[in-house]
Amino acid sequence: MNKEEKTINEEKIDIIEKSGSITTDRIHCMCIIGQIEGHYVLPEGQKATKYEHIVPMLTEIEQSTEIDGLLIVLNTMGGDVEAGLAISEMIASMKKPTVSLVLGGGHSIGVPLAVSAKKSFIVPSATMTIHPVRVNGTVVGSPQTYYYFEKMQKRITGFVCSHSNINEEKFTALLMATDQIATDTGSVIDGSEAVKYGLIDQVGGLSDALDCLNNMINNK
Repeated sequence: MNKEEKTINEEKIDIIEKSGSITTDRIHCMCIIGQIEGHYVLPEGQKATKYEHIVPMLTEIEQSTEIDGLLIVLNTMGGDVEAGLAISEMIASMKKPTVSLVLGGGHSIGVPLAVSAKKSFIVPSATMTIHPVRVNGTVVGSPQTYYYFEKMQKRITGFVCSHSNINEEKFTALLMATDQIATDTGSVIDGSEAVKYGLIDQVGGLSDALDCLNNMINNK
């Protein structure tokens, strides 16, 4: 390896460490991992995807003449609802080809993120947790509070159903299931179930997702 190649590799490693993403062969790979950090800073020691990093990055990808497509790799436990939904809306509104791949987990607000791409994949061993909106800490016990939760849940349900093949009745049934999660309502589904319900388009891995993205780029 010559000095120039070594410098390029070092720059790529630095980019990956700082942003969790890399551009190669005109495809940008963006990783959404850990918790989605939004209005509040998470404690040190927790893996987090920062909303303020992702938004400008998506804008740059959409405008760049050097990037033809976006691969979103997901392994997230969820996080800030509004931040996650905002990122999902940005991805869904992109004109460039986008493909998502769920590895490990696409839980909670990770569900809208997974379906926001134009084509979605999930590996067989991955899982997705679908549950109603919830918050930690002190909650004012008033009708207005529960009305806010209801409206937020409708926003998420509407987004998921409009960007996947699952219908609202089935998604709501998964949300309100009482026999799968010990301390909460909701459902945990694996890769094949996610495809069976129409939530994710296809079971597949990295090569499948890249083949699909390259085909979308070539057809465009």
